[in-house]
Amino acid sequence: MKPLHSISTPQGIIAAIAVDQRTSLRRMIGDATDAQLAEFKQSVVAALSPHASAVLIDPEYGRPAMEHRAPSAGLIVTYESDGFDNPRPHRMLALMPEYSVRRLRDLGAQGIKILLSWSPLEDACANEEKRVLIERIGYECEAAGVPFLLEPVVYDPAGGDLRGLDFARRKPALVRATIEEFSKPAYKVDVLKVEFPVIATHIGSAYTRAEALDCFRAVDAVAGCPYIYLSAGVGIGEFVASLELAAEAGARYSGVLCGRAAWQDGVTVYARQGRASLDSWLATEGVRNVVRIAECLKEATPWWKR
Repeated sequence: MKPLHSISTPQGIIAAIAVDQRTSLRRMIGDATDAQLAEFKQSVVAALSPHASAVLIDPEYGRPAMEHRAPSAGLIVTYESDGFDNPRPHRMLALMPEYSVRRLRDLGAQGIKILLSWSPLEDACANEEKRVLIERIGYECEAAGVPFLLEPVVYDPAGGDLRGLDFARRKPALVRATIEEFSKPAYKVDVLKVEFPVIATHIGSAYTRAEALDCFRAVDAVAGCPYIYLSAGVGIGEFVASLELAAEAGARYSGVLCGRAAWQDGVTVYARQGRASLDSWLATEGVRNVVRIAECLKEATPWWKR
């Protein structure tokens, strides 16, 4: 495993902010222009990176934001051509054609992130193609000497509601199987960026609290490398509640790489009132959100202990 010191705190905890969203952020702002996407990212990075161990930025609209990063924050760069809004059959992974890991490293990347849409229930041939792609990326990162952060996000090939009760019941097993798969040494993953195995709002309907805690423990047991949690677009309240569940379960996670939980309420401010109002919101509410998350990370486990 490659050292992660450049993107973690001195205590070995990854406390990173993601602002690599593209299509989803454009939609959130309201058919934003390219210039607005770049401006929003600059504001988020300038305000929140001093409070983070690293920031995750895309090279398409986020390159100007890289210049606003605090010196104390490492740089993780996304490599896939789109996020969860994947238009291809089987949500097949595609990389940005104008970049390689070497080129991203030369931009300053101290970590490479790949979002992989994954379902153990997907077409077997499609899943095998995805496995091969992740192996290739793992070897590319190894050759360039850059840590590989893989974000395998589960979905329903049948198109079900990912926040609904039925998927909530099935999600723990899907997340567990996914983490077990991509913990295998063949993929050369340095950090898994993972979902919470349960949907906190469904505790009491899809599972009891005790069952939810067991789901966290089951995922922790199969993780073969350091793992950190993503926020998956939930609000700060649900994200913090889920981190508290992880701590209660004794999950040995090594931090977070979250975006919208920290800054999504600022999107409306930006869309309605412009950048100056966004900057004011980020300096107050945005920083408060990051501080709330940092409090939870006191329960996290240093990556070198995984």
